[in-house]
Amino acid sequence: MLFLCYPKCTTCKKAEKWLKENHLEYETRNIKEENPRFEELKEWYERSGLDIKKFFNTSGNLYKEQELKDKLPSMSDEDKLRLLATNGMLVKRPVLITEEIVLVGFKEEHWRSCLIK
Repeated sequence: MLFLCYPKCTTCKKAEKWLKENHLEYETRNIKEENPRFEELKEWYERSGLDIKKFFNTSGNLYKEQELKDKLPSMSDEDKLRLLATNGMLVKRPVLITEEIVLVGFKEEHWRSCLIK
């Protein structure tokens, strides 16, 4: 599993604690230092089945500074993915990628139902 997170993010810390408590092995990647590439984001988006808006960190400063709430509706999905690939702080976190699933954001019950068999 690949765990994309921002180490200072409290939600990411909760998610990582949960992964450790449930003895799940994962590789960590700092989303700010190693931004997801367009190709990765495209694959994850397609595999996730989620609306592309779910991939945006709508509560982040960068999202607000760039006034993306107003700009995103007129952008294509490809343009949105290219924008996400410009800065990891635009991406909602944490993101957990396994061979089967892509989870965006941390909701403990959802993660439990997806990851604990």
